[in-house]
Amino acid sequence: MISAIVMAAGKGTRMHSDLAKTMHKVLDKPMVDHIYGTLKSVGVEHIVYVVGYGADTVREHMGDKVIFAVQQPQLGSGHAVMQADVLKGIKGKTLIINGDCPLITTETYNRMLACADEYPLVLLTVRLQNPAHYGRIVRDENGHVLRITEFKDCTPEEVKINEINAGIYCVDNELLWQYLPEIENNNAQKEYYVTDLVEIFNRHGHRVTAVVSDDPDEMSGINDRKELARATKWLQRRVNYSWMAKGVEIIDPETTYIGTDVVIGKDTTVYPGVRIEGKTVIGERNVITEGSYINNCHIGNNNRIIASRLSNAEIEDDTELGPWLNLVGDRDN
Repeated sequence: MISAIVMAAGKGTRMHSDLAKTMHKVLDKPMVDHIYGTLKSVGVEHIVYVVGYGADTVREHMGDKVIFAVQQPQLGSGHAVMQADVLKGIKGKTLIINGDCPLITTETYNRMLACADEYPLVLLTVRLQNPAHYGRIVRDENGHVLRITEFKDCTPEEVKINEINAGIYCVDNELLWQYLPEIENNNAQKEYYVTDLVEIFNRHGHRVTAVVSDDPDEMSGINDRKELARATKWLQRRVNYSWMAKGVEIIDPETTYIGTDVVIGKDTTVYPGVRIEGKTVIGERNVITEGSYINNCHIGNNNRIIASRLSNAEIEDDTELGPWLNLVGDRDN
C-alpha cells in the first residue's frame, strides 16, 4: 500500500498574497491539484494534506478527496510529518512531499517507489553545476546516503559535492512512525527536520539511497511570483511538447497554453495565443485560430474555431464557429 504526506501548511510570505501558497495556480490549476493528480496516477491510496495557513480554503477546494491534518504552530518539516499520525500502523510505503513542488512527474515518483522495494528510505536528489548554499548529500563508497550536511557545516571536501536534497522522500511507513520520535529540535530554530531521518535510519542499521532527478527544474519549489511563472512555463512546454509528439500541430508552443487534463486528437492545428483548459476533449483534424479560449468543452472532428470563446460547450463534427463567438453551454463535466 502506498500513502503520501503533503506538507502544505506554509503561508508563502514571499507571494505577498492572502491566498495559501499551495492554492496558487501553475498553468491551469492550483499546486494542490497537480500533486493530487500525480499521486493518484502512481497508485497512492491514503493522501494526507498537512495544512496550516489558509487551511479552510484548501479544505473547501479538495473536499473529501484527501485526509487533512493541521500543523499549528509550524515547527519544521519533521513536525509537519508528525501531524499525519492517522497513517500510523499502515503497512507499505509513504511519500513525503513538499506542497510547493508540483512539477514532480509520475516517472520520478515511480523510480523512487521501485527503489523503496529494496531500501526503507529513499531520497530524491538533484545535481547542480553550482549547488551554492544548499545542503550536500554525503554518500559512502558504495553509494549509500550517510547524511545531509548543511552548507555551513560542510568540510572543504563536502563543499565540492554537487548533489543536493530535493526534500522529497519515500519511506517504509512502519519504520517512519517508529523513528519519528527520535527527531530532536536541538537547533537554533528549535524546529524538527525530516532530514534527520537519514542519520536515524543509518544509526539503526538501515541502508539509505537516493534517486537523482534527470531535470533540476522538475524539483523547483515555488516561493514567489517569479518562481510561479517559471514553473508555469516549464509545465507549459512539457504539455505542449507531449501533444506535438502525438501528432498535434502547435504552431508556437511558447504562446499556447494547454491544461494538464486536456485531450487533443492528431492532426489538430492550434495557432498561437490559444488557451485550452479544464476537462476539454478535442478530436482530430480541427483548426483553432489565434485568440481562442476553450474551457470544459467536447469538440468533435473537422471543426474550425476562429477567435472564439467556448465554455462547457458540445461541438459535433464539421462545424465552423466565429470569429468573436462567445458560447456558454450546459455541458456537465
